[in-house]
Amino acid sequence: MPRFAVVGNPENRRVTLFADAVRSAGLPAPRLLAWADVLRDGARFTPGEIVRIDSPGENAEVERLLRGAADPTRVEGTARWYTRFTAAVREVARAASAGGATLLDDPAELAVLFDKRRCHGVLRTAGVPVPESPTSGPGAAAVGSWAEARSVLGAAGLRRAFLKPAHGSSASGVLALESDGRGRFRATTSVELGPDGSLFNSLRVRRYGSEPQIAAIVDALAPDGLHIERWIPKAAQAGRVADLRVVVVDGRATHAVVRTSLSPMTNLHLGGARGDLTAARASVEASGARWTDALAVCEAAAACFPRTLCVGVDLLPKTGWRGFVVGEVNAFGDLLPRLTGLPGSGAEGLDTYGAQVAAVRSTQGKSGTYRARP
Repeated sequence: MPRFAVVGNPENRRVTLFADAVRSAGLPAPRLLAWADVLRDGARFTPGEIVRIDSPGENAEVERLLRGAADPTRVEGTARWYTRFTAAVREVARAASAGGATLLDDPAELAVLFDKRRCHGVLRTAGVPVPESPTSGPGAAAVGSWAEARSVLGAAGLRRAFLKPAHGSSASGVLALESDGRGRFRATTSVELGPDGSLFNSLRVRRYGSEPQIAAIVDALAPDGLHIERWIPKAAQAGRVADLRVVVVDGRATHAVVRTSLSPMTNLHLGGARGDLTAARASVEASGARWTDALAVCEAAAACFPRTLCVGVDLLPKTGWRGFVVGEVNAFGDLLPRLTGLPGSGAEGLDTYGAQVAAVRSTQGKSGTYRARP
């Protein structure tokens, strides 16, 4: 039987939901290695263990160790977080190899997934439809200030664009920018700009119409790296903009949820709400497209990361549900509680974590050894 080990935060529901799925499959409870302990003292594994690397988020002490910030609500410091996190993942991989364990998450692929510029470039090179971006790929110029961002936006002809921290997550630090073409800008974001110029995450989406305020935010974010991409006009459902989070497990789209919002950001913690997946599928097919083609786009995106068991793909439906582009691919995009698998996916009746456990058992097969896809 598979023996799982999880590197994660013990109190996090991601860890508890995965452990529940393992036990529900009749397997021994996974061995837990707390991120705080791993970051301080390293990790050790035993022969045959299957190692899941889970999100280090939502833990103040782990955030301090990775980002160096005493206040976990601060937005800045994502470059330091990225450097320390990817180094820690490489150390976990070395420990797994030394102990005869197997990883479910590839360190090199995680390093790409947590750099929006590199990830966007990999997807584009593979022919996966993505929004136009002047900052993606190895040859793109870095953006180091609002003045440079403004220049890049103008040169690319982008009057509506998303500006994102290169290593951010959960919409932290993201600005939806609009220009009237006459030099005036407006930004929609969850960033709260402090009186001293500090940036804080907020659960309230707000709008800034003053360019000096926008410049202050972007200039504070720029040292950590910035990614810019075209703002794709998205389809609507019940008067709200809509997109989809599609979970791909072992190369197959298994779960999907519609996310709707009155703001450009559909993240559920920012006021987004789950939409109607059946209605979304009907809208896709009414437009003349095929639902299977939408899922195939997600599977093509996941195929760019073949040594990572599970990813969450943000699929952006164009206006009228006519075509799709991939906004992002998320390494830890499987937190969709109580959502069961799509019909015909092979994960019917299983949540996202149960589907991953089942995929490992299936891949392990008669050999008794789990092997990642080549």
